[in-house]
Amino acid sequence: MSRPLRLLLPVAALLAGAVVAGCGSDATTGDKGYVVGNGSVSLVPVGSRKVPDDVSGATLQGKQVSLQDFAGKPVVVNVWGSWCGPCRAESGKLSAAAKNLGSRVAFLGINVRDPGSTAKPLAFERRLGVTYPSIYDPAGRTLLAFRGSVPLSSIPSTVVIDSKGRVAASILGPVPTARTLEDLVADVEKGTT
Repeated sequence: MSRPLRLLLPVAALLAGAVVAGCGSDATTGDKGYVVGNGSVSLVPVGSRKVPDDVSGATLQGKQVSLQDFAGKPVVVNVWGSWCGPCRAESGKLSAAAKNLGSRVAFLGINVRDPGSTAKPLAFERRLGVTYPSIYDPAGRTLLAFRGSVPLSSIPSTVVIDSKGRVAASILGPVPTARTLEDLVADVEKGTT
């Protein structure tokens, strides 16, 4: 095995462990080295914001989508799985925020840990009325795009990208309320965070 591959395997294992274990409702640190998100909001000062690496892939419907498709407007990126109870619980809040924010803000999901087929995540979207696209990423590789910007160690997690394509804020764990997300996006739009 090559040296770069040996170095990547521990990183991949940590990421996989975080994705596997992240879904839950109690904020605890376990012996696996992860923290289950509790909906805490983190703001990134304007001068410290970074553009994530490539966020793109095939949607659950098989169409290609990229964060670049939404250039010039804020984007709310939500990481979720159909197997995740808190993801189901927050979906109505995300849909309400998407409706209230309208076309000035884009929403993009990243579906993780739903291997084999898109059947379960598509059923999740239909049942819960999710109308924005989601990248189908059962291995969670897309999350690596945010390394060095925000730790996406819990499922669900939400990231707000500003109109310049930079990571501006995150919510680790379920979105507390639609209003919380709407206010966060408004602050990002104003450049006050």
